[in-house]
Formats: sequence, C-alpha cells, structure tokens
Amino acid sequence: MNNAMDYPFLIFVFSFFVLWLSARIGASFLGRQRKLEEDVRVDFGVILAATLTLLGLIIGFSFSMAVSRYDLRKNYEEAEANAIGTEYVRADLLPDKDAAKVRALLTNYLDQRISFYKTRDEQKIRQINAHTAQLQTELWSAVQGPAAAQPTPMVALAVSGMNDVLNSQGYTQSAWWNRIPIAAWGLMAAIAICSNMLVGYGTRNVKAEGTLLLVLPLLVSIAFFLIADIDSPRGGVIRVHPQNMESLVESLHVH
Repeated sequence: MNNAMDYPFLIFVFSFFVLWLSARIGASFLGRQRKLEEDVRVDFGVILAATLTLLGLIIGFSFSMAVSRYDLRKNYEEAEANAIGTEYVRADLLPDKDAAKVRALLTNYLDQRISFYKTRDEQKIRQINAHTAQLQTELWSAVQGPAAAQPTPMVALAVSGMNDVLNSQGYTQSAWWNRIPIAAWGLMAAIAICSNMLVGYGTRNVKAEGTLLLVLPLLVSIAFFLIADIDSPRGGVIRVHPQNMESLVESLHVH
C-alpha cells in the first residue's frame, strides 16, 4: 500500500497533532500580537464562521465522494458475482467436455476473486492478480475453441457471458483505483489548519480555553479518519465484503 491514505489511524493521529498545533500557534503567537476589541471581534466572528462553514462543506463534499466510491465498489462486486454465476449456467450451452472445463476454471476463478477482496498483504495481492490474469486467459481459450468449431447462436451466448466475466473484473479494478484526489485532501488540510489557527487566535484566555482548543482538531480528525477509512478499499476498517461471491460459492457447492 503505497498510498498514505490507506492508513486511516495514522491520518487521524497526524491530523489531530497538526490541527491542535495550529490552534495553539494561533492562540499563543498570533493572539499576542493584537487583542481583539469588541467591534473587531464581531467582524472576526463573521470570518471565523465563514471559514468553518467552508471547512464543513469541503469535508461533506469529500465524504460524499468517498461514499459514492464505496457504493461503486459494492455494486461492481455484485455485478461480478452475477456475471460469474450466469456464465457458470451458460456453460451448459457448450459441449460436455468444454463445459466441465469452464465450470472448473470458473470455480477456481471465483476463489481468486474472493481472495482479492479479503487479502491485505501486498505480496499476496500481486500473486492473486497474476493467477487471475492466467485464469482469464484459460477461460477465454476454453470458450474460444468451441466457438470457432461450432459458431452457433447458443455457443455465442456462452462466449458473450465469458466476455462479461472478464470485463467485470476490469470494472472492479478500475473502481478500486478510483480514489479521492490528493488535491482534495490538500485543500481540506489547508482549510482545516487555517480554521484552527483562527479559533486559537480568537481565544480570550489561552490557559482557560486550552481544553476547548482540542475540540475542533479532534472532530476534524475524526472526520478525516472516516473519509480515509471509507475511501480506502483495502486499508480501512469499513471495506467491501464479497458476500455475493461467497453466496455464489455456497450455491455452486449445493448444486
């Protein structure tokens, strides 16, 4: 996992420290430069409210992006399971020998796809991807031969189903690569730092309000953690579980 956003807990700790430090800097250093008078404090409150509102909008927008990508990964897992299950049934349209080979390959292929969703180890993932690519070549060869020998509409239907199986894996991989842009994270971080510095700058008594300076950094860090967790396909706590594929495995074993 080369992406730093694949470590939500690290994002939480780092962002909390940086944001808390920003609030302390605003309170300790900037606050000493000038004491806010009452009329100036009113204007400052407007600026602070606008900044916090912008921060909330950016966080909400990023959270929406993460949730939409999570839903997309779930939908493609369902679509991939349906494609494999459909092709398993359509194997009956092939000659008996070829049908048995396709079913065996699909069963092995399904196990590899389930492992893809569950595995976190980077080395194992590379092995799974290599084995998956090999199985895809064998699956296509298994239907290509009968299609060339008997180009009937029934065999063509089995070939079309195999094409859906192979395409669904590509759609799934593309969805897993689709992450929140780093620029969006940088924008959120910049606005969050400015917001916490403004909150610290507006404090009247640093010692009395030292505990209050922890509130905003903590809340924003929790929001960052949740966004990073949902956006990470493999590194977060909230992940897509291949329940449709596991259900398909159970149904295949029953039959």
